[in-house]
Amino acid sequence: MRERIGMAINEAATLHRTDRTTISNTESARTGVSPDRVRVWSGNFRCPDARYVEALIEMARERGSNWWKGYRGLLSVSLLDIAEMEHHASALRSAQIMHMPGLLQQPDYVRAIFREAVRAMSPMELERHVEFRVARARLLDRPEPPACEFLIHESALRMRFGGRGVFRKQLDHLLSQSERPGVTVRVVPFRASGFANAGSSTLYAYGPVPQLDTVQVDVPTGATFLHAETYLVNFRGVLDRMSERAIAPEASTGFIRQVAKET
Repeated sequence: MRERIGMAINEAATLHRTDRTTISNTESARTGVSPDRVRVWSGNFRCPDARYVEALIEMARERGSNWWKGYRGLLSVSLLDIAEMEHHASALRSAQIMHMPGLLQQPDYVRAIFREAVRAMSPMELERHVEFRVARARLLDRPEPPACEFLIHESALRMRFGGRGVFRKQLDHLLSQSERPGVTVRVVPFRASGFANAGSSTLYAYGPVPQLDTVQVDVPTGATFLHAETYLVNFRGVLDRMSERAIAPEASTGFIRQVAKET
């Protein structure tokens, strides 16, 4: 908001009767911010979007311990951030190339994936990751879960992580989860003539207002989170293009059943 009206940090500090360090630490999330401060600062920065301001105030008002915080210091920060992002999303769109969507993974399938990690995990560490992934999936059990669209490339339906038995169980689980209200599973088959961003798995989380949307992209070093407006527009376009190449939900269900029979 400050940058949009061309106000310098020193000017903002004077306006709010504080110092530039406080402004900088608040903007970079090194320190927390109260709902009252959000309201006053957004007013002084002349933000005209009331819904955006109220969404930020609600975020500042939130306190307490959420389930993923119990894993702090035990798992990477990026994994905790994914869980938090999913928890607050009003809707989710996922594009997966080589794996099943995280929210639709069975424990044995999760174990098989993490056993392929370049840095070998101890048995305790492995089970912690499995437990966390299963806990994330409970999002779908909420009374009002976010609407979810899962775009899955056929490659993910052919990679038999864990072997034939584990993978068949995973496909059955995928089919059962696709029957949930609000869950849409669509397959992008090999016969599709290509699609944008073909090399990356992507998770797009819709916030209470468009400015609070977030994109999470898998990279070799972990997870990257993007929220700049240009990124959001581009990734919505990527997902729309991939969705155009996907087959319909009913046809996707039949496709997955056929793959399961062949497994």
